[in-house]
Amino acid sequence: MDKLFGIDQELTWTDLGAGVQRKVMSHNEELMLVKVRFDKGAVGALHQHHHVQISYVQSGRFKYIIGEHEQILEAGDSCIVPSMLIHGCECLEEGELIDSFTPQRTDFLSY
Repeated sequence: MDKLFGIDQELTWTDLGAGVQRKVMSHNEELMLVKVRFDKGAVGALHQHHHVQISYVQSGRFKYIIGEHEQILEAGDSCIVPSMLIHGCECLEEGELIDSFTPQRTDFLSY
């Protein structure tokens, strides 16, 4: 059985370097929820993956690029990234994203 609860205080941040940290909150094979913290100026480099991703801006301000589209997102905003579309972001004001992936990102797991 999958772990049913992700208790924030019991989970640790993974330092990805360059002002970015990640915390995997909850997941099973079909779905994953992840917090990502960015220092001002930190960059989520352009990349692509087969997962569908939804990002919610919990706090801060980000410049997102998804395919040919560019958009400034602030707290309360969200976006969806279709499978295999090149995307990335730049943190304009220190903040935190809540990312959901389907299926789960096994590359984020370290068991």
